[in-house]
Amino acid sequence: MEIQVQLKALAEKIHQLKNKIGTEESTKHAFVLPFINILGYDTFNPTEVVPEFTADIALKKGEKVDYAIFENNEPILIIECKNWRENLSIHNSQLLRYFHVTKTRFALLTNGIQYQFFTDLDEKNKMDEKPFLEFDITNVKENVINEIAKFHKSNFDVNNIVNNASSLKYTKEIKKLIQEEINIPSIDFIRLFASKVYSGRLTEKVIEEFKELVQKGFNQLISEKVNDRLNAALNKEAEKQLDDKIEIQEEDSKVITTEEELEGYRIVVAILRRIIPIQRIVYRDTQSYFGILLDDNNRKPLCRLHLNGNKKYIGLFDEKKNETRQALSSIDDIYQFQKELLETVGFYEVENQV
Repeated sequence: MEIQVQLKALAEKIHQLKNKIGTEESTKHAFVLPFINILGYDTFNPTEVVPEFTADIALKKGEKVDYAIFENNEPILIIECKNWRENLSIHNSQLLRYFHVTKTRFALLTNGIQYQFFTDLDEKNKMDEKPFLEFDITNVKENVINEIAKFHKSNFDVNNIVNNASSLKYTKEIKKLIQEEINIPSIDFIRLFASKVYSGRLTEKVIEEFKELVQKGFNQLISEKVNDRLNAALNKEAEKQLDDKIEIQEEDSKVITTEEELEGYRIVVAILRRIIPIQRIVYRDTQSYFGILLDDNNRKPLCRLHLNGNKKYIGLFDEKKNETRQALSSIDDIYQFQKELLETVGFYEVENQV
């Protein structure tokens, strides 16, 4: 997904630059405008992205929101920006005032790293106090990327986003409550589970005992779920490796080493044994070619013999390991390339010394 790659690139840019960014204005230019570009809007087109958009509030005229994104001459998203070091939780009241006097259904509060998207689920034309979508751009989960993509110019659909916003908002709140209950279970939460497994009277002492048991039960359940997922992933990887091994074995079974290829190998050994031990000269036969290697290392090819087609070739390697094919009228022609073969060994010996 292209947007995922772009978000990752912006996250890397933020890591590199944030300590050099000191003002709200530089935060806008370095972090927020690139994000708007990722959403497919041209920040240099004043019909799409309007900076310092005027949002007059009752008797207070000249109020401006940092950016407004337009579609068909109507604002579809207003954006209020803060310095990347600022805490966003103290600024949403300002954006709430702007939201009320515009026709948009969406507002974004951001410091270039934290992003909070708001709409009007609780009361029409009045921005909700809590965002329905919230994320840290330096650590965006895959499911959140799918939600961000809905704000892309090519995908933008007000009804689709609003309909999904309710689910996002309440799911986020429920997850937050569950996390709080796991960390520090409330009395009601403890009673809920204790009453289903304990037949006696739920005294204060029993509740205190069950507090630890409820925490332990949830933590164990989560650990087991994580382990199950890990084991499933490991088993899947093991199955894949087994399938790959079987496939390799099947491929190897199709390889037939000919007497001509072995004769070529013996000629190469005869040439090179003058400068290296013959134990270092190893062949590997494949369906595509007969390879001769130094030290049984794929990264040290000495030559390749292509003898199974109508025309026969020897593949020779330069110091950059680029292969050049030379035609062979017979297997004995390999002797003509003694110089090249000896030079190839020299390249690898130099590498070992560096």
